Amino acid sequence: MKRKHCIIVQTVLLIWFFLNMTGVYFGDVCLVTRSYKDDGIFFLIYLMAVILFVVKEKIGKWAIIIWTSMWFITQFISHEWYTIFNDGFMGTLESKIDTFSGTMHWLKIEDRYVPDIYHTILHVLILLVLVSTSMYATKNRKK
Repeated sequence: MKRKHCIIVQTVLLIWFFLNMTGVYFGDVCLVTRSYKDDGIFFLIYLMAVILFVVKEKIGKWAIIIWTSMWFITQFISHEWYTIFNDGFMGTLESKIDTFSGTMHWLKIEDRYVPDIYHTILHVLILLVLVSTSMYATKNRKK
């Protein structure tokens, strides 16, 4: 994995996550609501980690790996956990379903939470960043 490939994947995630700061609507259909008040600090932390990777690669790669690991675990507990176990500990199942009922979904199942399109893509991108940056860090450590 080359450094520029890591930066590209990190930038795609940064852009996708930025949609959460602004909200995206297609007419009456919502991809993601504006959540900068809730998620703005997380966006800024990720932005700083990406900048650190660009300017101070040796420290930045670890900042990216640590942050995306924690971010993915949090996202998994907040979303996929509810899908797998039909319950969770970060709010009720009903509130989770209600919170995301107005967003675009791949699949809707009554009385079951399934992550919406925005969060599914977000989670895939977080994993791509984590894997690509980890591969880059491992490859460059051996040299």
